[in-house]
Amino acid sequence: MSKSTPEQNVPPQDEVLKSIQVSRVILPVLIGVAVVVYLLLKQFDPEEFARIEWSRHLMFWMGLSFVLLVIRHLAYAARLRILSEGAFSWRKCIELIFIWEFSSAVSPTSVGGSAVALFVLSQEKLPSARVAAIVLYSAVLDTIFFVGTLPILLVIFGPSIIRPDLTSFSNLDGWGITFVTAYIFMSIYGALFFYGLFINPNQLKKLFTWVTKFGFLKRYQASAKRLGSDFVIASKELAQKDWTFGVSAFLATATAWSCRFLLLNCLIIGFVTLTSTDFWTQAALYARLQTMFVVMAFSPTPGGAGFAEVLFGGFLVDYVPDKTASSLIAIIWRVFTYYLYLFIGAIIIPNWIRTRINQRKNK
Repeated sequence: MSKSTPEQNVPPQDEVLKSIQVSRVILPVLIGVAVVVYLLLKQFDPEEFARIEWSRHLMFWMGLSFVLLVIRHLAYAARLRILSEGAFSWRKCIELIFIWEFSSAVSPTSVGGSAVALFVLSQEKLPSARVAAIVLYSAVLDTIFFVGTLPILLVIFGPSIIRPDLTSFSNLDGWGITFVTAYIFMSIYGALFFYGLFINPNQLKKLFTWVTKFGFLKRYQASAKRLGSDFVIASKELAQKDWTFGVSAFLATATAWSCRFLLLNCLIIGFVTLTSTDFWTQAALYARLQTMFVVMAFSPTPGGAGFAEVLFGGFLVDYVPDKTASSLIAIIWRVFTYYLYLFIGAIIIPNWIRTRINQRKNK
């Protein structure tokens, strides 16, 4: 086991703390609100809005979507508890997932949600090997879920899961090309992470160091070396686990991601009353939503703010042809899965930081 301390394998404390300051909520909220206002002004139709029935049917499906949001959060908490081997209580896992989600929503690309997660977990006094293993293995599990399931969905439902009018890969449009590019990129870094964790971490560390010797990449050399070291110690930690460890963590991962997409299924069923609830219709919708997220994952804005709302209408026009309903679903979806985490994170993080500071002072 590596004798390095957790702090040796995380980004500088000042840089990370700045990245999760509550003030960083302002930018994504402003972007999101601006896009929402634009969509409502452009697409809002009073007659279409009047036709929306705020019935028990709609309330039921909105309530079910919120239940799926809760299950999703608990699944992530379960994964953290599994990967930490019970070092955290359920309450602590739930709190840390809120911080993790908040940091992913507001952190700049140069820091990133994973870097913040490394810092946060290191402050909870876990061994450095376990901290690195949790964060890096989580990234691998997420990638395996996407890289593994999307080809299956493509075989079953065809290229229409990329865009509603797409009948062949030979006529990919801009969004289709974006999806394929994002999927290839996701597959490459997923393969690299898997190689580093389970095959040859030392070789991957050398690769990171070599790549960052050139041009503008030199500025990332310290981060690359730190990441390489994380792979080495995480690999040693994971080598001691049996197959049940990986299977249980993957099941928690699959549950969390599935609930993320099924939440939208429920909202669409609620608002678009003519939507069929048969298995194949809903499975095809689920496949489209998973494809949409691959594109959204490479959004240039924090947490996909603004970008996700615009993307929603184009990807799901055949399921939600009513533009007013589309705007409302997109807004509710983002409130549940994005702005709610910004709000709760803004409450939790100041107290968490204050607790960590007091612990250091009392040493």
